[in-house]
Amino acid sequence: MSATTEARRTAQQYDPLGAMGSRPLAIGLGAASIVWALLVSVFDRDVVGSPTLSALTVILVAASAAVVFTASSPFRAPFPRWAFVAHVGLLGLASVTSVAAQWGPDRSALNDFMSLITATGIVMVAPYRPWTDLTIGGALLAVVNAATWGVGAATFPHEIPVAVAAFLAAAPTLVLTAASAVFAWTFAGLAERVQIRAGSYSVERAERDGIAASVQQDRSTILARDVAPFFAELRTREVITDADRERARLIADGIRRAMVADADRTWFEQAVRVEGGDAPVVDDPDGLAAMLDADQRSVVRTFLRAAFRASTVDPAGFRATLRRADGQDDAATRGDPARTDPARTDPARDARVLLELDLAVADSDIGIHRTFDPYFAVLRVTFPDLDVAVRPSALALRFSYDQH
Repeated sequence: MSATTEARRTAQQYDPLGAMGSRPLAIGLGAASIVWALLVSVFDRDVVGSPTLSALTVILVAASAAVVFTASSPFRAPFPRWAFVAHVGLLGLASVTSVAAQWGPDRSALNDFMSLITATGIVMVAPYRPWTDLTIGGALLAVVNAATWGVGAATFPHEIPVAVAAFLAAAPTLVLTAASAVFAWTFAGLAERVQIRAGSYSVERAERDGIAASVQQDRSTILARDVAPFFAELRTREVITDADRERARLIADGIRRAMVADADRTWFEQAVRVEGGDAPVVDDPDGLAAMLDADQRSVVRTFLRAAFRASTVDPAGFRATLRRADGQDDAATRGDPARTDPARTDPARDARVLLELDLAVADSDIGIHRTFDPYFAVLRVTFPDLDVAVRPSALALRFSYDQH
């Protein structure tokens, strides 16, 4: 991953569960902004102004809160840039309509609520966008506030100088924008350093250690279950029969098959076997699981561990299928004629791998969501094209990744 991409990662991408936990704060701030804008527009105006523009201001504030509420959902992660742009744009427009709605000789510095709403608006999205976006968005809102309040103060002079009125309008947004940007920048830096330290124990070494331990365990089992009893029997016999030779051959073939299986096993198969035993099915003939990077492997392994340790999941109902995400092949297998159209086939898909997980879960769809929603949130950030199908007693996940 390039340095530029790393620098733009957000707190949500580094810590999806933490961002999921902070979402109620964003929703609460949005709801409080709507209520405050409504109450002030109705009860606390020095200038009667335009009720229509006041209503429009409240609607714009509500729309910006709705954008954040929708885009911050862990099932739509990561928070897209277009949503941030829409959020900032709606708040900026609300600032203009708020001042226009009370246009006149306001004796309370235009008595406007939007300077604080725009400030908290940046705080709402701090976990979801990088510090650069927060800084630019907050600065633009501060400029809009300063300009609108400054024009109002110049048109209707009062004891407060125009420059002071403009500064007072911009100050709350500037202060909270600086705090939000520092948070996002600091969090990303700390998280990146933690990842670098964790990555010092390489994926290859972890795989080698884990598979080696499994191989040793399997061979010890074969020795204890088959070889040792067979040798113990031979020691008590005076003559080795053809049946003994046949049995020895079968034991040797079993050891050979186990060694070949161990040599061909990927980290994914190893993780499934450790958690789910021999019942789960892994269909990965080309070893495509090896193409996941370190972060992706950690996320997938965590989900597998949680799934197999859930009391409602039947390991025998687990199936994983990994295939190269070729547009033609994928469309053919799913019987979608539209996707077989060469004009609609994306050549970039040829470099991707499609992973499908099917689980049998003895629970309702609500129970499945209750158990696995936090893991879906993490998977969604790691694999943006994640598709989750939840049905009673069944769970299916489908996502793709680049061949690293």
